[in-house]
Amino acid sequence: MELPTSTDLRERRTELELTQSDLADRAGVSQPLIARIESGDVDPRLSTLRRIVNALQEAEGGLLRARDLMHTDVVGVAPDDSVREAISLMLEEGYSQLPVIRDEYPVGIISNGDVRRLGGEGGEGNAGSLPVAEAMRESITTVTTDTTLDEVDAHLDHHEAVIVIEEGHVAGIVTEADVAAHLS
Repeated sequence: MELPTSTDLRERRTELELTQSDLADRAGVSQPLIARIESGDVDPRLSTLRRIVNALQEAEGGLLRARDLMHTDVVGVAPDDSVREAISLMLEEGYSQLPVIRDEYPVGIISNGDVRRLGGEGGEGNAGSLPVAEAMRESITTVTTDTTLDEVDAHLDHHEAVIVIEEGHVAGIVTEADVAAHLS
């Protein structure tokens, strides 16, 4: 990854007709810091540089956020639902996984793989009659609607889906397919 130079930042800011104060407000830094970075007097921390670049991308209209990628019609199951109900819903909706939601907040995820590991519906121990809570994985990643595409994509490297939270409730879901659709 090639980092932008102070000249690159200044040129991009002026092309977008932003003042140093405008950029500082968008990036959550001070105007004097923007001035010092653009003049080459200071090398910003990587996290600060990322915030400035993100602010410039957003000003260009090119920065995608979770709210731009998510599906708002989240299909999920409750922890008390049976595994059989979860399987049926996955088949009906054409999904390979479902978030497990309690009181409008995600508490886990259940996938076809989780069901297979249990022995599948009708398998040993009749896994279909178990509650979802006994089959689900509790590790689920949540982000806010303002989370950037880069951050969402980093989470998807380790998780099958990312749940988008707004005001303490499920607002949407993002999967790798959603990210791929926006990149193509």
